Order: sequence, then structure tokens, then C-alpha cells
Amino acid sequence: MKTVRDIADLKDKKVLLRVDFDVPVSDKDEIQESFRIKKQKEVLDYLVSHDAKVIMVAHISDKSVDDSFASLVPQLHLLLGYEINFIKTVLEIGAYLANYAGPALLENIRQNSREKENDPEFAKQLAVGFDIYVNNDFAVSHRNHASVSAVAGLLPSYAGFVVEEEVARLSEVINSPKEGKVIVIGGAKTETKVPVIKNFMGKAGRILIGGVVANDIMKERGTDIGASLADKNSKELLAGLDLASSVLVLPKDFVISENKILDIGQETEKEYADIINNASMIIWNGPMGMFEKLEFAHGTRAIAEAMITSKASKIIGGGDTISAVDSFGLLGKFSAEGGSASGGNFVSTGGGAMLAFLAGEKLPGLEVLGYYEQ
Repeated sequence: MKTVRDIADLKDKKVLLRVDFDVPVSDKDEIQESFRIKKQKEVLDYLVSHDAKVIMVAHISDKSVDDSFASLVPQLHLLLGYEINFIKTVLEIGAYLANYAGPALLENIRQNSREKENDPEFAKQLAVGFDIYVNNDFAVSHRNHASVSAVAGLLPSYAGFVVEEEVARLSEVINSPKEGKVIVIGGAKTETKVPVIKNFMGKAGRILIGGVVANDIMKERGTDIGASLADKNSKELLAGLDLASSVLVLPKDFVISENKILDIGQETEKEYADIINNASMIIWNGPMGMFEKLEFAHGTRAIAEAMITSKASKIIGGGDTISAVDSFGLLGKFSAEGGSASGGNFVSTGGGAMLAFLAGEKLPGLEVLGYYEQ
């Protein structure tokens, strides 16, 4: 897989840069958590310092196709250190390149339905006028979308620093020895978590479970979970998983409200913390409970604090996990300023992409860059 470092000459090259600006935004259009944006600065600095002409393409949110970057551009300037120009449509790219005036950002690419359809004609429109394509958005690399897959087949394509680092660090997790390796899985979306659990059943010493994933497993084990949130098709989702395996560690006690499990209890916190403190490598994706409410955030915070004190190499990832750790004021303990790795710690930008990679799936965004040809 070639990276931007393999490009011999960037001077005056027109670069289409896929970036990750999919961040939480308040009702007042204020960026609430900027981790993913800061991760883009290194590759942007590199391209600009080598005199490339850069236009960034990204998406934000799936709540509405109308979600726009327009009101966020001034904040991007502060976070990235550049005046970021704004391009409203793909059809305006050519004119901007002809009169290039510094790095620019194209409007939310998902406003066009052909993005998710991986439409080849839309990809051709997107590629017109560019010399090079760089994917620096690992978090979307599991999507077969036009700005991720199709366009990469039309231009000389390279991985950015984020994609390069993510692949290297997550590969370490997969390839490291089973002994001392601990996987922590929480949150919802059991369908994305089970493949990871299955893939690590023979590759990890212990797998600690929380959140809806734990509810589903307990439900299928015959435990009464009351009115707790669980998947209706949990039996189907968990098919093929050895629910009785000693590798799986489930909560022993809970914080319950209105007959619903909303967090792990203190006994479970202690057990999980002890396992984490004796680990040599830890990877965590998904909170232990409804961390958004203070009274149900204690279990998730306990996991974060145990990981901080552990001497193990550690990786955390997933939007909710990062948001939770950030809300506790602890994200800096896992990463240096801007989100780069700090010692043996790493904060992954990936949610679904991280899980898909760890599950052993082929990511379309990496495949088109030639990663699986190694």
C-alpha cells in the first residue's frame, strides 16, 4: 500500500484528499469534539508544505442529507491553521482548481445520493482535474462509496498518514500473542461487535463484555434482563459464538433503573479493572452503559481509568468510546495533542472500520489502495 511519502513530486499537483470531518456538532453549529479533525492536520501540512493544491472531500452525520459544512468552516480554520475555502458543488471544483487560492473543502459529499451508491459517473465527475487521490479517512474505509472506492480507481491513489497508522496499529493487535491480550467490547450494534468477538476467541486471553452486547449474550444464556435494551434477533446475531466459553467475561452486577440495566456494577468494575491491570495489550470499543447520563457513566469511567493506570499497550476506538473518554477529561491520557499515538497508547478514528478490520474483513477503501495484495 503506497502512502503519500511515496509520491516523488507534489509541487503543483492537484490532490483530492478524503478526510474525516464527521464530528459531533451542537444545535448552535459548534464542533463539540474535534479529535478526528485534528488527526487530519499532519497530512494537510505535508501536502501544503510540498506545494500541492489540495481540495478536501468529507461527509458529516447521517441524520440529514442537508447537513452542511458551511457554518463549520471558520472553526476548521482554527483547528487546522489554514484559511479553508468552501466549494458548494462538485461542478465548481474545476473553476476553483483553475484559480487555486489555498486548501478548500467540498460540501458534505453525502448530500449527493450517488456517493453512497458508489456511482462510477459521479466518481468521474469528482476525479476530473485532479492528479492524485489520497485517502486519509480510515473511519470510512469500510464503505464502498464513490469518494472512497470508485474515485481511487480513476487516479493514482495513496494512503494518508491516518490510514497508514491505523492499519499498522490495529495489525499489531491481531498479530500479538494471545497471552495477556484483553479485548473490551461494549455499546450497542451487536451485529458489528460479534464478528470481532468471534475473531478474537482464539486470539485473546479474555474478552470483557458490557452494554447491549452483554444484554444480548445474557438473554441467550437464559438470564432475566428485565426491560433492558436488547436485540430482538439476538439468537441470530450470536449464532456460532460459544456463549459458554471462559474467554467471555460478563458483568456480575449492574446499575438498574426502571427494570433496565444501564451500567455495570462495582463488583464488575473491580473484576474488569483487575484483568486490565494484568494485561499486556488492551483494545476497547464501546462504553459499558448509558454514559451520557452521569449516574450511569461510572462503569465506563472505571474502564478508562483502569486502562490509564495499566502498563499495557492500549488502543481505544469508536465514536461513543472517544466521546465518553473525552467527556471525562481523560482523552489526553490516551493520546498526544492532535490525537497521535502517545507511547504504547493509540486512539483509533475508526468505529465501524476499526471493528471490520479487527474482524478480519476486507475494507473496500484499503483494497482499492492495494493493501491486500501484500
